[in-house]
Amino acid sequence: MGKYFGKDKWSYMFYTITHPMDGYYWIRHRDYGSVPLAVLMVFLFSISFTANRLLSSFVVNDIDPRGVDGLFELLGVMSFYLLICVSNWSVTCLMGGEGRMKDIAIAVGYGTVPMTFVMVAATIVSQFVADEEQAFYGLLIGVGIAYGVLMMLMGIMQVHNYTLGKTLLTLFITFVAALIIVFLLLLLSNLLGMVYNFFHSIYTELIFRV
Repeated sequence: MGKYFGKDKWSYMFYTITHPMDGYYWIRHRDYGSVPLAVLMVFLFSISFTANRLLSSFVVNDIDPRGVDGLFELLGVMSFYLLICVSNWSVTCLMGGEGRMKDIAIAVGYGTVPMTFVMVAATIVSQFVADEEQAFYGLLIGVGIAYGVLMMLMGIMQVHNYTLGKTLLTLFITFVAALIIVFLLLLLSNLLGMVYNFFHSIYTELIFRV
């Protein structure tokens, strides 16, 4: 476990948050990062996101807690994380990217850390803000999300050794590829359902005839 969650891995992750360009560079070239730690950070972000939706004060939160499904949101966040990593890897393989799948997973996973801290902080702050102070709550969340997205952008740029322009183009194509993958998965799911129904109807027919 120390190989993936050792003190050096945690300290380097926090170093990457404060020094993204240097941090991601050495993650790519010296394997200083940890994929399991990155996955854990995505998991914690999902928990903090759901907690924010459930526990934020009514002053800033008009969501009905009964409509929040924590397990569904956790699976959604983890699936989206996997989808983005696979899509970016498949696109960058064709566009001269130097990053490996693990580098992409670390870049995106570490980028969720500031979002997690901000979600937790915003949930606590929401208990003390008045109605006219909602803008402060929104600004806090906005800054955290913006910094997290910026970290992911710098991470993708560094691990693939891209320019900013090529990184933005690659990310656009990544989202297109993600939509295509989702479409193909839905198509495959529908096809498997039809095959299952076909054989099930044959089985049912044979049972009744016998």
